[in-house]
Amino acid sequence: MKKIVVFTGAGISVESGLPTFRGSDGLWEGHRVEDVATPEAWEKDPELVQNFYNKRRSDCLAAEPNHAHRKLAELEKDYDITIITQNIDDLHERAGSSKVLHLHGQIRKGQSSINPNLIYDIDGTDIKDGDLCELGSQLRPHVVWFGEAVPNMNEAYKIARQADVFITIGTSLQVYPAANLIYETKPDCKLILIDPNAEQYRVPPVVLKIAEKASVGVDYLAKYLPK
Repeated sequence: MKKIVVFTGAGISVESGLPTFRGSDGLWEGHRVEDVATPEAWEKDPELVQNFYNKRRSDCLAAEPNHAHRKLAELEKDYDITIITQNIDDLHERAGSSKVLHLHGQIRKGQSSINPNLIYDIDGTDIKDGDLCELGSQLRPHVVWFGEAVPNMNEAYKIARQADVFITIGTSLQVYPAANLIYETKPDCKLILIDPNAEQYRVPPVVLKIAEKASVGVDYLAKYLPK
């Protein structure tokens, strides 16, 4: 069975009503990135950071998987599919995808603020002041912030190197180190890029560009995937 690896970004979840954090003014929901998405922000104002991600969690719970998420799950009937996602939502899982690797964490989980390996499912929308890990430290969002290492990056590289087809959906390939994944593939790996702005991206010339939004672009895959 052919190995398909799909690398997804914010563009696939936008169609489920989850906006990309960063607006055209460079702000995240009215906040500077440095104020809500760095370890320093957590040290300075944990309440602001917690509230910011509690809202993201609430938005995630209210959202539903869209056609693109569901279509990728359906492809598991015919292919060995692994999804590597930059997204912190759980829409791939709720659509039915069975193998999903999150590079930047998962919004519906919390982690110890002193040991990032202690990770907990969150019941409901909020992590509250006084919600502690087993070591007695405050729980923080299970999200990889700017300036932090990406724990699953090596696993992602390993998965990318196994791909017969590598598909990117809804990502600008501007966030590193994740953007390097396309360059980790085998020489004979088929490369497909689905994004409304695909023609503007600097990628190897062998990449097949499908300049469509995710929910439209996934329906082209049947034409290009190996039988």
